[in-house]
Amino acid sequence: MGLFGAIKRGLEKTKQILNTDIRDLFKKEGRLVDDAFLEELFAMLIKTDMGVEAAREIREQTAKEFRGRVVFMDDLTGSVKEKLKEIMRQDAAPIELVEKGPTVVMVCGVNGSGKTTSIAKLTKMFRDQGKTVVLGAADTFRAAAVEQLTVWSGRLGAEIITGAPGCDPASVAYKAVETAVAKNADVCIVDTAGRLQTQVNLMRELEKIHRVIGKVLPDAPHETLLVLDATTGQNGISQAKHFTESVHCSGLILAKLDGTAKGGCAVAIRKQVNLPVKYIGVGEQATDFALFNPDEYVDAMFAE
Repeated sequence: MGLFGAIKRGLEKTKQILNTDIRDLFKKEGRLVDDAFLEELFAMLIKTDMGVEAAREIREQTAKEFRGRVVFMDDLTGSVKEKLKEIMRQDAAPIELVEKGPTVVMVCGVNGSGKTTSIAKLTKMFRDQGKTVVLGAADTFRAAAVEQLTVWSGRLGAEIITGAPGCDPASVAYKAVETAVAKNADVCIVDTAGRLQTQVNLMRELEKIHRVIGKVLPDAPHETLLVLDATTGQNGISQAKHFTESVHCSGLILAKLDGTAKGGCAVAIRKQVNLPVKYIGVGEQATDFALFNPDEYVDAMFAE
């Protein structure tokens, strides 16, 4: 169906709110934009998980443009789309490879966010570019995560560094980066165990992994990516803020954009967290992955 079609499918729930529910606000003869209409519109926008700030800005713009006028659905959606594109605007943010030595990418997130699959997708992307990749399986407390990453490494032609179950995750990260340097690999991707942003000890462990990587390569990790599950909605903002405070995240991967996602969460994240959304995951396959394009994303939110 193509990438745009996959994004449309992933935003099915959001599209229903933005197209079907908002359409119900109108009558055949149009609708007067008054306080009652503006409050109904605001409530429906909140249902997409775009957050209070973005919904309020759209409500205020709608009032400024249309208050006291009778409007139709098409009048409103064009205005809302433009406002959302303005809120979401960011420069393209692909991972930039360093000139010398391996580019080290550390990946973090809460349990079940889609980290391992996202790492497989990143690996596939780099392998398709002809880059050599070393994976560091630093989620040493969950055997299934190591097994899953090992399977992916075999499929994609990447080397993987693992440790004994329960060993110090930082030691695995250290060895992975050390191996990437020794073998002159292009990219080293370090997985980390899932953890809640409120678990202080585990967040300190993440900080240790970050520091230890820097002992092998002074400027590493060059990217620290936070994987957010698109179905978590507003909780993603809390995750982004806490992880960024701990390990200086450089960008986000928005995973699990399937039919259950409330796609407005990407709007809230761009509005409240000063991090670019770098990539989106739109399915289970390693190829279901794309550089984030804000305009395309907003268009998909409204696509019929």
